[in-house]
Amino acid sequence: MRFEQLDVWKRACRLSCDVYKELKNCRDYGLRDQMTRAAVSIPSNIAEGEERESNAESARFLYFAKGSSGELITQIYIAIEIGVIDKQNGMTLIKEAKEISAMIASLIKIRKGSVREESADYKST
Repeated sequence: MRFEQLDVWKRACRLSCDVYKELKNCRDYGLRDQMTRAAVSIPSNIAEGEERESNAESARFLYFAKGSSGELITQIYIAIEIGVIDKQNGMTLIKEAKEISAMIASLIKIRKGSVREESADYKST
């Protein structure tokens, strides 16, 4: 499966765009840079992992993506606290980042062989 077909990659790309839009007027350039880098890192690492040759390498990059998700969630909490992001908007971003992180965790289990994907039950006629 190509990474462009993964719902988690699509959602991570959308989250990245939403973070950029939320921070477009932010004058705290250090925080803005850190947050946008973390947000972009999530779909980028998903894509890089899916382009690797083995499931073990894929899982390695998915762990990076999951780590970036945690980093972004932390930064959003900080941005809310210091008034850079509106609380309601920030909590929406956090909710999405947590859901994406859970999706990545599930994909890691699949890549590591901890979870078996259901096989199709085809009956010959």
